[in-house]
Amino acid sequence: MSELQKSFAKSKLANKLSRRTPPDALSASPSSPMYSLNEEQGESSHDEEYSSASSTGTIIPSPSRNLFARPNGGRGSSQTSLSWTDFFTQDLHLTQVDSSTKTRITHHVYLTPPADSGGPLFVMHHGAGSSGLSFAACAEEIRKLLPKAGILSLDARHHGSTEVTTCTNEGKADEPAAQEDSSALDLSLETLNRDLVFVVRETQRKMGWDQLPDLVLVGHSLGGAVITDVAKSGDLGSKVLAYAVLDVVEGSAMDALQSMETYLLTRPSRFPSIASGIEWHTRSRTIRNKTSARISVPSLLYEQSPPTDPTKPWIWRTNLSATKPFWENWFIGLSRKFLDARGGKLLLLAGTDRLDKELMIGQMQGKYQLQVLPEAGHFIQEDQPAKTAQILVDFYKRNDRSALVLPPKVADLQAQAAMKKGDGVGMGFAAGSMKRV
Repeated sequence: MSELQKSFAKSKLANKLSRRTPPDALSASPSSPMYSLNEEQGESSHDEEYSSASSTGTIIPSPSRNLFARPNGGRGSSQTSLSWTDFFTQDLHLTQVDSSTKTRITHHVYLTPPADSGGPLFVMHHGAGSSGLSFAACAEEIRKLLPKAGILSLDARHHGSTEVTTCTNEGKADEPAAQEDSSALDLSLETLNRDLVFVVRETQRKMGWDQLPDLVLVGHSLGGAVITDVAKSGDLGSKVLAYAVLDVVEGSAMDALQSMETYLLTRPSRFPSIASGIEWHTRSRTIRNKTSARISVPSLLYEQSPPTDPTKPWIWRTNLSATKPFWENWFIGLSRKFLDARGGKLLLLAGTDRLDKELMIGQMQGKYQLQVLPEAGHFIQEDQPAKTAQILVDFYKRNDRSALVLPPKVADLQAQAAMKKGDGVGMGFAAGSMKRV
């Protein structure tokens, strides 16, 4: 190639690059934002929430698009844990003493109070083995759609940061109740019912609310059984506006119990780090949303000291195998209670195959609202937090009493008709009297 041809080719290439790529991108150094973006994409290329932008050399950013911003609001690597403070405004520790069993329970709850304008309070109860942070991502989405709403998400006893201690007769310091021994656990439905009612009432007292806001009870799996039992018992009174059960029905739950022990034997019993625990949950598709896994999984594990296996010191906080004596107690009679309890009813499932006969009949009779998210797994609120939040907010709005203009009662209409009839008789009598005069 002649020198003239080489010069022509170089000038043509330079013109093409200047039209397609901004000067600052061409001069990017290894420490520039463009390189940090590529590193972040390499870590999160499989995350469904993040879009791909691998061809950065051909993208011209506009002032309205922050092309080089870290994905997901700068929340870091897809394997790093997130803080609960990104999703709730405060947490509470509520102490409950049971003198009959000589136990002290310090309930831990995550809370974002409702607005003073009278917003509802969504009360969330997680499933077995989970924690209150199972609803963190969903809570964030609810607040986006309904800023006046409040969220209360609790850690059940022997889950998350809720502590159960046994009081000694000798006046010694309380000792944690062992979770390895099922006899030390009390996770019966009746106990979990009392715990939920206590948490709601004690939160009201601690926050100084004159009265409870309208309540929407939301429960996932075991939590669905608990909130349904509370709604049926009426222990929270008329403030329970509605209740929603996520991916649990009596028939399929009882069938699943047969394979529960097999599942527990197949999952890892310990992890080398929190990050590896998050990775296992997402790779196994136990939780399909990485953001939700990063906030919820760390609360499921704790570092054993001293560790049985120094290479894998992180173990499950809740020993699910020890809860086996309560499995049937949680779900027997669930469908009937769900249909009979007062208030609006929502059943949100990952598949219609989970419906049992009683619920199928109730659904055909229009006794409750049914929503299906087939793209989600069992942890619906974690896999699809935005869609779950939209369904819950719409569900609340359909049951919001303040938005209803109720027709007058029949007795009031009859009284009004009688008064009008009496006035007509009186006027007629007076007119007749005047005519006779």
